[in-house]
Amino acid sequence: MGIEYIMVIIFILGYIAIATEHSIHINKAASAILIGMLCWGIYAVWPAQHLKVDTSKTVLELSRDAEMTERNPALSSYFYKIQQDHMEEVYRDPVGMADKLNIPAEETPHHVQHYVEHGLSHHLFDIAGILLFLLGAMTIVELMDAHSAFEVITSRISSLNKVKLLWIVSIVTFFLSAALDNLTTAIVMISVIRKLIDDKETKWIFGGFIIMAANSGGAWSPIGDVTTTMLWNNGQLPDSMALITHVFLPSIASLMIPLLLASVMMKGSVERPGKVDHGTGHGNSSVSNSERNLIFALGLGGLLFVPIWKTVTHLPPYTGMMFSLGVIWVVSELMHKKKSNENKRGLSVIAVLQKIDTSSVLFFLGILMAVAALQEVGHLTAAAHFLDNALNGNMYTINVSIGLLSAIVDNVPLVAAAQGMYPLIEGSHFAVNGSFWQFLAYCAGTGGSILIIGSAAGVAVMGLEHIPFGWYIKKISLYALVGYLGGAAVFYFMA
Repeated sequence: MGIEYIMVIIFILGYIAIATEHSIHINKAASAILIGMLCWGIYAVWPAQHLKVDTSKTVLELSRDAEMTERNPALSSYFYKIQQDHMEEVYRDPVGMADKLNIPAEETPHHVQHYVEHGLSHHLFDIAGILLFLLGAMTIVELMDAHSAFEVITSRISSLNKVKLLWIVSIVTFFLSAALDNLTTAIVMISVIRKLIDDKETKWIFGGFIIMAANSGGAWSPIGDVTTTMLWNNGQLPDSMALITHVFLPSIASLMIPLLLASVMMKGSVERPGKVDHGTGHGNSSVSNSERNLIFALGLGGLLFVPIWKTVTHLPPYTGMMFSLGVIWVVSELMHKKKSNENKRGLSVIAVLQKIDTSSVLFFLGILMAVAALQEVGHLTAAAHFLDNALNGNMYTINVSIGLLSAIVDNVPLVAAAQGMYPLIEGSHFAVNGSFWQFLAYCAGTGGSILIIGSAAGVAVMGLEHIPFGWYIKKISLYALVGYLGGAAVFYFMA
């Protein structure tokens, strides 16, 4: 077995540790952080072996290596750019030019190591954006919660029937996810059900359906899921109406089927939790109705403003989330500035930041870093090529397999690999707005619901409600799998 597979083994062992955290008594965040750093450490110590680079070759030879170009186009492009930059320097100083055109092979290991550092910086930039987005969204939601802002919603939901309440929460999540995104919606709706349900097990079941509803709702909207946004921005699915037209019914089927099954299985009523004061512990009377409504409007409006900010500025989504956080922070400080310390205790952003589940953020970091390492050395691209060859290029089985694989690893690198593998070919499934890309949006968006760490929404809910990995597999995964396959069948018969 080659050294390049050590990273895969570590990832699998870490995955098992995360799945069995309650049995081995090690927090999942610790396991995730460990495998993330180990994968990058092993990659950095033996980069040439993982990347399959012959360090006895010159940069020029490597830039022309057809096998490496097919296996790892990013690495090939990197060597090509190094060679081009070197040649430009040589031409500016033509004395002895013939002897300087080729970079000596002795320098190849140095450039390979620099490629590793460059890749780490690139992935860390993307991951930091996700973490800042998550941190901003969690802070806004916690501040809304501290002001009892979710009573604006929960006071209008009077039903105690489990089935009826599950339908209401799931449908609201489904459509809200299309307007916000699945990650933000999951955070918001978990805060909502905390006001509606007291029993832990029932909250976990509702949390599982929130994950399914958020992912299903995000799949048919160009701003509802990061993978759908990738396909929208990169030119595969530029027509938003075509995406909505072809993916909406499969997406709603992927939610309706589990809901119908749960309606048969689920019985009884929910018990509402008692009111909890975020300030004194006895009901925070210092927050007036107008203040509560203002924070609710600012919070929800700020979350909805994020995709608008991204469209107008073309900046990463986390900048819009931080802008919204800044606005609500300033308003809340001005709102309470004349109140006594006792009355405004627990109502500031500084106070709610102390309640943020930092371990969830670190869990995100570890998982995303581990997946990034697998992507960087080409394992995920190799998996995509394997699927393509094994399934004879059948667009339906390829996409269904990508969706199932996205339940294990992050769907973003899988979609990126598919984008790199299949060029846009007019008159085929791979044309602009073609059925391959539409089905990919559905499968990559909803397949992650099958396992709780298969999507950003799932990881967030897992952290917020401390849902065990094994419990999710036993209670929710089958619902999600049946819904996923059902929605895929709807797409197939619509095509």
